[in-house]
Amino acid sequence: MPQNPARRVLVLAHTGRQDAISAALQATAALADEGLSTVMLEQDIRAIREAADEPDGFAPLTLGVDCALTDVALGLVLGGDGSVLRAADFVRGHGVPLLAVNLGHVGFLAESERTDLHRTVQAIADEAYVVIERMALDVVVRVDGHEVARTWALNEASVEKSNRERMLEVVVSVDDSPLTAFGCDGVVLATPTGSTAYAFSAGGPVVWPGVEALLFVPISAHALFAKPCVVGPRSTIAVDVMTRTRETGVLWCDGRRTVELPPQARVEVSRSAEPVRLARLNPTPFAERLVRKFRLPTEGWRGPVTAEERDAAAGYAVETVEPRHAGPRPEVVAPATASLPVLSPEELRRHREEGRPWRRSEEGS
Repeated sequence: MPQNPARRVLVLAHTGRQDAISAALQATAALADEGLSTVMLEQDIRAIREAADEPDGFAPLTLGVDCALTDVALGLVLGGDGSVLRAADFVRGHGVPLLAVNLGHVGFLAESERTDLHRTVQAIADEAYVVIERMALDVVVRVDGHEVARTWALNEASVEKSNRERMLEVVVSVDDSPLTAFGCDGVVLATPTGSTAYAFSAGGPVVWPGVEALLFVPISAHALFAKPCVVGPRSTIAVDVMTRTRETGVLWCDGRRTVELPPQARVEVSRSAEPVRLARLNPTPFAERLVRKFRLPTEGWRGPVTAEERDAAAGYAVETVEPRHAGPRPEVVAPATASLPVLSPEELRRHREEGRPWRRSEEGS
């Protein structure tokens, strides 16, 4: 009898790391204890069995053999942000939500840490999670007006120089309107999710995930005006590789997918109609996640205003201060002024005929 698809969990692990293999074995055992079936890639199953010397009780379903992605209810990602990006690429087009357990460094896309793996599996079994959607990018590459490549990105699409010794000359435009041109090491085109990744390292702003926007951030631009910009979600940002230096570039999407960019290549980035679905165990405010992941100093923060403090502040009067120039200034005496002379039609005609400056003292001469 076929199993209920809602009880199948796809486990994606970074099998090149021993801690990820250990976490995968623990997750598989915990999922089985909760009555859930583990689904894994064939190469991951083989790598774990070789690394762990045929572990007892390790018998996951093989994706593509025992079931398909359409039979999977959730993807459990064990690794860092790179593993999440790999998993998002793998489930693209199938709508499978991803829940990540951080085994890396920052792990901004991860929902829980390694020590919370058992609690995470319990939440999956109880379906105690919510699914949110993160904006993604559609990326199109054109050469001489012809489309040569089409891909996507969750974090960013970066146009970078391919030659270390030279700069890349680019023109950035928004909605087919040229905005700026400069030489640079590259340009990062990012989503709000990617604003804490490569774009952040390049000096871009941190954008809350709930903000619908696109970013472009120059990398080491040799220009007076090369500031990061935030544009609307319905806009299209384009980067044209100029032919002035005959330098080539390279397009990287999420650091995984790459396209060579010859001179006259054009990269167009717009909002994708298909977002990435992420599972969340608790509605942690983004500001709290930002502080925790980046270890921002918050010592000395007094916390929110209490009701008592608010009531005490209500007793203070608010004083309105007018600008100095708006008030009366009796100590200032207006200087005497003389009226400006007004030329009569005859005087103006004579002035034009003689072709010389007119002076009031000449009147009546």
